[in-house]
Amino acid sequence: MGYYLCSMLFFLFLGAKKEQIPMTSGHHPSQDTSINQFTYLALGDSYTIGESVPENERFPNQTARLLAADGIALAPPRIIAKTGWTTDELEAAIAEANVTDTFNIVTLLIGVNNQYRGRSVSEYKTEFTRLLKQAIHFAADHSDRVVVLSIPDWGAVPFAEGRDRQQIAADIDAFNAVNKSVSRKFKVHYLDITADTRKAPQDPGLVASDGLHYSPEGMAVWAGKLAGIMRTILQ
Repeated sequence: MGYYLCSMLFFLFLGAKKEQIPMTSGHHPSQDTSINQFTYLALGDSYTIGESVPENERFPNQTARLLAADGIALAPPRIIAKTGWTTDELEAAIAEANVTDTFNIVTLLIGVNNQYRGRSVSEYKTEFTRLLKQAIHFAADHSDRVVVLSIPDWGAVPFAEGRDRQQIAADIDAFNAVNKSVSRKFKVHYLDITADTRKAPQDPGLVASDGLHYSPEGMAVWAGKLAGIMRTILQ
């Protein structure tokens, strides 16, 4: 009964709670030419929306601050993400948002909920491919302005206690093998953050207070690496 309850609580956390989180935030126009700011669209799920962290500590927002410190003006990121979303749910939300702007940078991080819900890797490949094509279109069809981030390993965080952590890791690796392969095919940038998330057992400070998502410190690691890629694109 305890194991079943934990499973239900985890699903509710990833799924039902998502309605409390705004779908989008930040600056909508593709480029504010009056102040010459670059624009950034972030697509994803709970990791992108920054579940359990303040808005300004989400990894897209931290990345923007790092670039600003280097003199690269980036408008507040526009975010289309929600806790619990799978690839098909992100697709539906993008269609509903009816985004007509293009952006200087687009990031895509999606798939953990496909793995959690037991969706197939083949289905993920099909839907992720469509999402990546959409991301490239948002980047004015410039594939070199798109960055795919790998899926974090939630099996390494405290909330996975009592579950088969090795199987979770193997599943995450399989999903990441797909998104990496598709990323290479479409010649977009690929950022592996999975290895960083697997350091959580040795560094509890990387985990948010909910024991499931990642802290501002954890996301700072991703932001530092992402900022490095963005510098090469925008400079």
